[in-house]
Amino acid sequence: MPQSRYEKIISARWIITVEADGEILENHAIAIKDGRIAAIVPAAQAAALDADERLELPDHVLMPGLINLHGHSAMTLLRGLADDKVLHDWLNNHIWPAEGKHVHDDFVFDGALLAMAEMIRGGTTTINDMYFYNGAMARAGLASGMRTFVGCSILEFPTNYASNADDYISKSLAERSQFLGEELVTFTLAPHAPYTVADDTFRKVVTLAEQEDMLIHCHIHETADEVSNSVKEHHQRPLARLKELGLLSPRLIAAHMVHLNDAEIELAARHGVSVAHNPASNMKLASGIAPIPKMLAAGIAVGIGTDGAASNNKLDMLAETRLAALLAKVGSLDPTSVPAATAIRMATLNGARALGIADKVGSVKVGKQADLIAIDLSALETAPAFDPISHVVYAAGREQVSHVWVKGRALMAGRKLATLDESNLKARADDWRNRILAK
Repeated sequence: MPQSRYEKIISARWIITVEADGEILENHAIAIKDGRIAAIVPAAQAAALDADERLELPDHVLMPGLINLHGHSAMTLLRGLADDKVLHDWLNNHIWPAEGKHVHDDFVFDGALLAMAEMIRGGTTTINDMYFYNGAMARAGLASGMRTFVGCSILEFPTNYASNADDYISKSLAERSQFLGEELVTFTLAPHAPYTVADDTFRKVVTLAEQEDMLIHCHIHETADEVSNSVKEHHQRPLARLKELGLLSPRLIAAHMVHLNDAEIELAARHGVSVAHNPASNMKLASGIAPIPKMLAAGIAVGIGTDGAASNNKLDMLAETRLAALLAKVGSLDPTSVPAATAIRMATLNGARALGIADKVGSVKVGKQADLIAIDLSALETAPAFDPISHVVYAAGREQVSHVWVKGRALMAGRKLATLDESNLKARADDWRNRILAK
């Protein structure tokens, strides 16, 4: 190995690489240089390497950062506002009216920062978001240091942000232009759902995505009502309609995809569509159990998302990963469905594949960027540790995430946030609670 001076060397009891399911390196170290994984060596050899900083984690798992493939970060400020409702009641009678009163640039910035602090504390390093006031979301991503995909919502009806579909699109592109060149910020097109977006708008989105080389992020087949209403209105199921409109491609990240038949799974796989599975939100809104084992068997890149805190109510990717594994088992009546290693792959490398960044992040590999997390397994709740992969999925909690790095930069160290001010965020959240209650 050529001699070099590294920025950081992190040694851990276990490294889960995700390069191969079940691969664990015991007592190894990762050397980081220029924000990338420059070397992976046995811990004993790491002592001879030159480094500016060393960190010994003798009871920890070191693994790729978690990728939240579907969220609405700013809605954290609406956490718990309208619980135990069906989706259309929740949206039409509670969430959309509250957003109409409060959602502006400052709401999105403050809500996104609060969400990012929560996500970082739970080991999330990348968020694929969807909301309004996209510049505020991008600024929050830069402030937190998270890898941020800013989904520009597109609807036919007016909100505080825009008046119609064309207005959403033009404002989104103008905001995107301000952040071109920011490596950690990527804008995507986010037509909300088949029931809120017209055919002509979907066609415009497809053309624009090809012209600007942008991903598309959309809620699809979330509820049984969505599917049945589409049959009544369009005389076809949503996925068939979207196929005719040209939306199905490797650019598309389809959120939820709960109500799919076998032919639709094959159709999505054939067109390279990725899926963002949101188990807690699907359970809370009684949307159903997505056929994840069938999607995975078909070769679909299924990642995991939290959805927004208004419908979850927490942005806890470790909890979502556990639920993804358990729901697959009970939904298929097969305890071998989605084993722990597969669940971790869904929460990391599959999400990176969906976002087109698997060459950069999602696994521990020399040359990839150092988006990493450390999980302390020394607690009583995770003793004894026979299998760290099993423990990460089935036993560990987000409070055991001790360190988080993006491109080698510490976003949290020893449970202390490094880029965001916790007390300030709490004060902002209290202020927004008072404002919302006052109205």
